[in-house]
Amino acid sequence: MTLSIGAKAPDFEAESTEGHISFHKWLGDSWGLFFSHPKDFTPVCTTELGAVARLKPEFDKRGVKLIGISVDPTDKHHLWAKDIEETQGVAPNYPLIADVDFKVAKLYGMLPESTSGDVNKRTPADNQTVRNIFVIGPDKTIKTVLIYPMSTGRNWQEVLRIIDSLQLTAKHGVSTPSDWKQGDDVFFSAAVPEEEAKKKFPKGWKSPKPYFRIVEQPK
Repeated sequence: MTLSIGAKAPDFEAESTEGHISFHKWLGDSWGLFFSHPKDFTPVCTTELGAVARLKPEFDKRGVKLIGISVDPTDKHHLWAKDIEETQGVAPNYPLIADVDFKVAKLYGMLPESTSGDVNKRTPADNQTVRNIFVIGPDKTIKTVLIYPMSTGRNWQEVLRIIDSLQLTAKHGVSTPSDWKQGDDVFFSAAVPEEEAKKKFPKGWKSPKPYFRIVEQPK
């Protein structure tokens, strides 16, 4: 089973394309986006790593550190990076973990504990469950888990939207409706006492139903 929302993101040490990483120390007090790939030199993942590299300035603006993982050695990661740059116009500008002993994939529930053997002899289909996105908060807990099939490329604009919502709701104690985007109205809990709500939201709110309290997005 994969890790659930609210669980502590397991710490680990691993080699990566940017050297040895101690995960929690590397993350520090930042938000983190940890995303996995079943195998190097696969077409869908090639487009994904390029897309994340292009969007790095957007993640940087949100204070989100990026780190990928693939069940292949570092030397293959570096060769793959050349293909990514050639075909996608940009090389990965974030670390990519080399999980050659499957330790991290197992730790995060993406491969069964029984997984073993030579990583070079495994096919993408053998590792097809290694297709997760974990959004991790500064408190080192998992805020979101997304799992994609191998045949479907990930929507990174949706990941940015999720992070925007997570950061907004963590700071202001509100929640965001379906298809919310930056600048849209938000909800606050009906459990907040009215006098407290008036202080927090002096402009007032709309309440089409008793359990609906709709306010402008806090700045």
